[in-house]
Amino acid sequence: MFTLPLGDHARLRPLEPWQAPEFLAHIDRARASVDPWIPWATFSTDLDSATATLQRYADRLATDTGRIYGLWLDGTLVGGVMFTRFDSASGVCEIGCWLEPAGEGRGLVTQACRALIGWAFRERGMSRVEWWVTAGNTRSIAVARRLGMTRDGVLRQSSSYRGVRRDSEVWSVLSEEWPPLGDVSVSDVRAELDGLMRVFVGAFTNTGDRRPDLGVIRDVFIPQGRIIANVGDEPVIYDLDAFIEPRQKMLTDGTLTEFSEWEVAARTEIFGSIAHRFSEYRKSGFRNGAWFEGSGHKTTQFVRTSSGWKISSLAWDDEPAAIPE
Repeated sequence: MFTLPLGDHARLRPLEPWQAPEFLAHIDRARASVDPWIPWATFSTDLDSATATLQRYADRLATDTGRIYGLWLDGTLVGGVMFTRFDSASGVCEIGCWLEPAGEGRGLVTQACRALIGWAFRERGMSRVEWWVTAGNTRSIAVARRLGMTRDGVLRQSSSYRGVRRDSEVWSVLSEEWPPLGDVSVSDVRAELDGLMRVFVGAFTNTGDRRPDLGVIRDVFIPQGRIIANVGDEPVIYDLDAFIEPRQKMLTDGTLTEFSEWEVAARTEIFGSIAHRFSEYRKSGFRNGAWFEGSGHKTTQFVRTSSGWKISSLAWDDEPAAIPE
């Protein structure tokens, strides 16, 4: 069975009927977010129906009319991509995706879809790849845009969900519009770098009932990455473990509560296989029960690796706290 790495901790590989128990457990976790958009999630409710779903795709694979692949993150199935239709005679196919919350914010679906679309065009000679999405599914529409697709139009009330008719949007990309192997647009790179920063900054959020997992920082950095605090007289330089462990504790032991940090401005420069970002951020929350707000600047360096872009180093400096008059 082939496996395609998507970063250090994620893998793309075929989903087959024998994996139905794992698939069902994943769909149970994903059902609330997936069910409104992916019809077969509604029907995969027990082991028999989950097996039947995967068997249908196995049958399509055998007749070269469809395929399904899973996305594993740290060994756990968190989503997937599929060719729901694959018509080599007409040169037209349709691609789709799904993801449970644990896999979000890492660019996994976009990377996986790029791999499948590139294969369809380069290896199978397809002319057109379509993306059908229910109007209002903003996450799916965002992926279509990141893949460089064009919105062809809307099919009014073409689908039904729990008795409600809904519009469908049709997006597509043509073979002549797909970048040659190794030729990725600046906008694609910028989107990938934006995604890395969203994962890093979002990792610290513990507002509401959200429990932060700073382990995701390892997914967006190279293993040798360094994080530097330059807020005092001398810079403090951390490797990933030294940075993550104490902050994970503070964000989960009550020291920092209702905490969030966000970028308010950023400038990114890209040159070949390296990139740099200078950004301004703000943050707020309760520290030991007292409300605080802050701001500062980050400088972030990126490098392109065999598994995509990664952060190689990040340094920050907080603005001095205002002194009450």
